[in-house]
Amino acid sequence: MGKVHKKTYDKGILAITGASGAVYGLHLMQELARHCGNLAVVISKSGEEVLRRELGIDFGGTHSTVQRRLRELARAENIHFYENDNLAAPPSSGSAGYSIMVVAPCTMGTLARIAQGMSSCLIERAADVILKEGKKLILLPRETPLSAIHLENMLKLSRLDVGIVPAMPGFYHHPVSIDDMVHFVVGKVLDYAGLEHELYERWSEH
Repeated sequence: MGKVHKKTYDKGILAITGASGAVYGLHLMQELARHCGNLAVVISKSGEEVLRRELGIDFGGTHSTVQRRLRELARAENIHFYENDNLAAPPSSGSAGYSIMVVAPCTMGTLARIAQGMSSCLIERAADVILKEGKKLILLPRETPLSAIHLENMLKLSRLDVGIVPAMPGFYHHPVSIDDMVHFVVGKVLDYAGLEHELYERWSEH
């Protein structure tokens, strides 16, 4: 594997949906905030529940309290949070100028609705906008086993140049912790986005 060239984006979007694997979304929040001047974050209601169950992040308090906590975890201040039912938020318009969107983890329901061009919430509308504007969309599905419907939807999106990066950690870098496996998957997303990182040791002849 060659060295990934350094690249940054002025404005990016991260969506966290209700698939298992909320830790991927949290780590990507931190990494994307480093590479984007402005990062919009949208978390679905089911995504909030998974963050609570898997990572112990309680969304029972005020939105400002939760958002402050997430900014602290991501160690970033350039994050702007938007409610998933707010279709008037900036990510819903192509004129807002977002260049990249990552959905991680991405439920198969979200993936299917994006494949069909549905825009019933901000996450789906933002993905639709990214597609129509010819920008970079990356989905991180976390589901197993996969049905023919799942595979057909992913193939349809792949043919539209959508990055499909499944949460499949590799083992040639000899992971010794869960963090090592998470970093591998997050690193693969950053690779697809063309962003420089040192999250895992790359394959070489040595």
